[in-house]
Amino acid sequence: MENQSNSHHLVLGKLNDFLTGSVLADTLDERYRQKIAKSLVMDSRFEKKDIKSNIILEVVAGHKKAAIKVDFLVKYQRKTIAMIKYAPGSLVTRRLSTLAVSRIIKPYQIPIVVVTNGEDAETLDGNSGKVMATGFENLPDKESVKENMISFSFKPIKKTLFDQASRIAYACEVDGACPCDSDVCIIE
Repeated sequence: MENQSNSHHLVLGKLNDFLTGSVLADTLDERYRQKIAKSLVMDSRFEKKDIKSNIILEVVAGHKKAAIKVDFLVKYQRKTIAMIKYAPGSLVTRRLSTLAVSRIIKPYQIPIVVVTNGEDAETLDGNSGKVMATGFENLPDKESVKENMISFSFKPIKKTLFDQASRIAYACEVDGACPCDSDVCIIE
């Protein structure tokens, strides 16, 4: 899945990943991902080493399994405090699946969940799902995370919620994916 070229997307050449330096296919989607990474470092002041990108996550729905890609996880004080999912198009239609993914990628609820199309963004409270901020310029920043760290609960995810969230993520990210999406890999 990683570093694959998708024949459905226009490949404009190659580019160097801002966070890792690895060479990637230069697509419009990848340009938005690079924009997000640069903003997290330059505007939000997170260290590159605290941002993990292109995370492969297995989602399960009954007997079905698939692997999907999560764009960014941001750490602060050894805890993942934010998850950022990029997807073109409407943000509202991506809220549910992004929240679901935030409930299965770690054993605790990630406190800040962002869905973005690279131009706009919604920052959600991971526990309640409520929109806390809108606009790409309002991505979470290190200073506000530092100020609010004590209020983040990092609630463990119960098995029933994990199973429900995994099914939602599968339905939205796998069953609802474009057939040409190379970020989705059916396992079983």
